[in-house]
Amino acid sequence: MKLYSMPSSGNSYKVRLLLALLGRPCLTVDLESGDPALQAARDAGVLPYGKLPTLELDDGRAIAESNAILCYLGEGTALWPADAVTRAQMLGWMFWEQYSHEPVIAVRAALRSYPERAHLATPERMADLLERGHAALALMEQRLTRADWLAGQAASLADICLYGYTHSAGARGGFDMALFPAINRWLQRIAALPGHEGLNG
Repeated sequence: MKLYSMPSSGNSYKVRLLLALLGRPCLTVDLESGDPALQAARDAGVLPYGKLPTLELDDGRAIAESNAILCYLGEGTALWPADAVTRAQMLGWMFWEQYSHEPVIAVRAALRSYPERAHLATPERMADLLERGHAALALMEQRLTRADWLAGQAASLADICLYGYTHSAGARGGFDMALFPAINRWLQRIAALPGHEGLNG
C-alpha cells in the first residue's frame, strides 16, 4: 500500500497512527501544502478528491477521506466493534468529528500554523473558533467523564479519529486544555497504546 500523506495534517496523522497501531506496513509519500509534487499528484489523478490523505491499494485502487481510510483499515480489528449499536456510535463520533470538531479545532490550528493563511486569522474569526472549539471539546469531556472511550468499553476507530486533532489542540490551536481533565486522561490512554507514534513519527 502507498499512503499519500501531509505530515503536518491531523487527518493524515490519523491514518499513519492507525497503521502504526495495527503494525501494517505502508509506503508513505509526504506532500505538504504548496509542494509542487502535490499539484502533480492532483494532475495525475492520484488523489480522487484532490486532497490528502489518500491510500493507494496494492491493486491500484484508491481510498480517499481520512475516516473512510480508517474504516477500511480498521474493519475486522479490535478497533472495529462487533456490536452493531456500538459500531454505529463509533461512526457517529467519526461523522461528528468531520462536521463539528475538525472545522473549528483544525482550522484554528491551521490559521496559527501556516504563514500563507495568517491573513485569514482575523481577531473576530479566531475568537469565534476558540469559543466553538471549546464547546466541541466540552461535548467530548462530557462523554469521557463517564467512560474511558468514546464508543463502548474499549478503544475504537472513534478514539483514533478524534485523537488526530485533539492531541495538538492546545499547542497548535491555542485551546485551554486545562479545562478538560477527562480528555487529557483519554489522550494519555491513547498515547499508551502499543505501537503509538506521534505526529512527527
